[in-house]
Amino acid sequence: MAYVNVAYFCTGNPQYMQSQKPFIVGITGGSASGKTLFLKSLLSAFPQEEITLISQDNYYRPRHEIPLDRHGVHNFDLPESIDFQQYAQHIHDLREGKDVQKLEYTFNNPDLIPAMLTFKSTPIIVVEGIFVFYFEEIANMLDLKVFIDAKNKIKLNRRIRRDSEERGYDINDVLYRWEHHVKPTYQKYIKPFRAQADLVIPNNDHFQKGLDMLVHYLKMLISNQTGPNSVDMPSNSEH
Repeated sequence: MAYVNVAYFCTGNPQYMQSQKPFIVGITGGSASGKTLFLKSLLSAFPQEEITLISQDNYYRPRHEIPLDRHGVHNFDLPESIDFQQYAQHIHDLREGKDVQKLEYTFNNPDLIPAMLTFKSTPIIVVEGIFVFYFEEIANMLDLKVFIDAKNKIKLNRRIRRDSEERGYDINDVLYRWEHHVKPTYQKYIKPFRAQADLVIPNNDHFQKGLDMLVHYLKMLISNQTGPNSVDMPSNSEH
């Protein structure tokens, strides 16, 4: 069941209605909450000329600038690991109608050659990452905040599959980072901002209803025939 800020969805976003600048959707949630699959599904619902994803993952600082924990292990799950000034500037540029470029981050995989990514200023800009609600400068640019939620044990299982199979990390390393980096970061920098979300989508099993709701709302926003006020939402706060 998706939890909705009904007042927001029923009245639309007055700032957006007046400015007609790109509509910026911020999507966050704990590590392995299912954001990647959700984003793929969201992007596939729109033509490329209508939506752009700009992910926090491409704004990690160089490895030598990543903070170390008390055991000397790089902690990529801290806000200090992100070049949020450049990230915020690029989001601002997209909002102002400018395209931006950024070298792809390859998660320190020596077998991958990073590509130069180009982000287009489109009617919908999706800003995604675990700290996009935490960084105040970025949070203030978000027209809609979406939080993808999942139980801890489910997120851990997903993290193990992702990091061990896709990124080649040792299982002991994955578990260490979960216990000492991921969990504390969620409690301090992510979970406290859940209450600020306009839409909370539980993703223990699936996210389809929440996705359908978001897609419907965004399509209405960019339609030439209707505006945000025409979006029909239920009269209660749960779906």
